[in-house]
Amino acid sequence: MPFRKVLFANGEYYHVFNRGVGQMAIFLNKFDYKRFLKTTFYYQIKGSKPRFSIFAPTTNKLDASKKIVEIVAYCIMPNHFHFLLRQETDGGIIELVRKLCNSYAKYFNIKNHRVGPLFQGEFKAVHIETEEQLIHLSRYIHLNPLVGFVTSDLESYRWSSYKEFLRLEDSKFCLKDVVLNRFKSINDYKEFIISREDYGKKLEMIKHQLID
Repeated sequence: MPFRKVLFANGEYYHVFNRGVGQMAIFLNKFDYKRFLKTTFYYQIKGSKPRFSIFAPTTNKLDASKKIVEIVAYCIMPNHFHFLLRQETDGGIIELVRKLCNSYAKYFNIKNHRVGPLFQGEFKAVHIETEEQLIHLSRYIHLNPLVGFVTSDLESYRWSSYKEFLRLEDSKFCLKDVVLNRFKSINDYKEFIISREDYGKKLEMIKHQLID
């Protein structure tokens, strides 16, 4: 097992992300996105459980008050994912992400008649050390579908926590108040996101030019 530079501590926040091997698309339709999100919720809950594929129909019976990790924000893109997480129990982040990725990889490979790794090695993680980093990371995560040219309307993108942050859907998946409490209103947070929209698009174009 490779040595991990980032050590995870309870009560601390982390940016966790990974992409498909060879940058391949790992979410091909709405069923894949839904499966990934349901699996995330399932392995977020503390306690021993059967395999997700067995227990999936009854995930609503899980005790959501007992979590190994709190999810603050997330975004799932066609070939990668981002999470802003807070660890609640020892080893919680490693347990969640490894079980999530292993479970989803098995599902994806069986469904698409493929073999081999799905994700690009061990997941990446960055420790969030300041309040400023925390709120700016939430913006970076929520802008992903826009700067990646996956959508032209962030509020219509279904596979991120942005709509939940704006109270546009009745969901309690995320610990969003950790970020929103830094703003006077939800509209102020929305303005905070939109204010970097053009910058984000330009940054993504520059990245592609460098890669090409």
